[in-house]
Amino acid sequence: MTVASDRPYTAEIIDILVTRCGLDADAAAQTPAASLAELGMDSLALLELSAVVADRWRVRIPEQAAQLSIAGVADLVARRVDPPGHTENGTDIAAPLPLVWEITNDVARWPELFTEYAAVEILDRTGDTVRFRLTMHPDENGVAWSWVSERTADRATRQVHAHRVETGPFEYMHIHWCYEEIPGGTRMTWVQDFAMKRDAPVDNAGMTDRINANSKVQLAVIKERIERRAAASTGNGNRDA
Repeated sequence: MTVASDRPYTAEIIDILVTRCGLDADAAAQTPAASLAELGMDSLALLELSAVVADRWRVRIPEQAAQLSIAGVADLVARRVDPPGHTENGTDIAAPLPLVWEITNDVARWPELFTEYAAVEILDRTGDTVRFRLTMHPDENGVAWSWVSERTADRATRQVHAHRVETGPFEYMHIHWCYEEIPGGTRMTWVQDFAMKRDAPVDNAGMTDRINANSKVQLAVIKERIERRAAASTGNGNRDA
């Protein structure tokens, strides 16, 4: 029997339904998109499914589970067991917001700002939106990862919204940059929301750890480079006065 068995947890859900809930395996195989109700799962069967899932994965099956297919139940369990990734990291930069905004939104010069990027290719500019290809420095295996992203900068709200167009190992990746004037400078914050594909080499939790660690490194580098430029600009202004 195969019922969307390429999805994580599908095989386990099928086994529970067959061995504990009385699912007709052949009927399910013939109608893989059918809901549990259409497959003959009554309220007692759904209670048993809920109890086993809660015990095995600490996931609660909603009352509307009868309307879900087997694949739908498997997806629900997968999302709850490995919730989407979310990170938030920021830094306070001793430089005026207009300068921080100018430098960090000059995408074409990101290789001078970030240590991880080897090259940027601008693919399109439409208004405040830019589409570009990023290429990283080769990793320890000699692989230079590359992908296309798109970002829209809103100077009025001091926010930038970006996402990966070529998602690679991600199901999706959304990035939100926020800028805030603070005493003595600017606070810049990165918020990233994402989910990994099921065949990715790392899960959501693992990628969350990686992004948090790398964001701290890159933010420290960006802070140092912008502050150095701000200090140089102030020094030149004093000499010219």
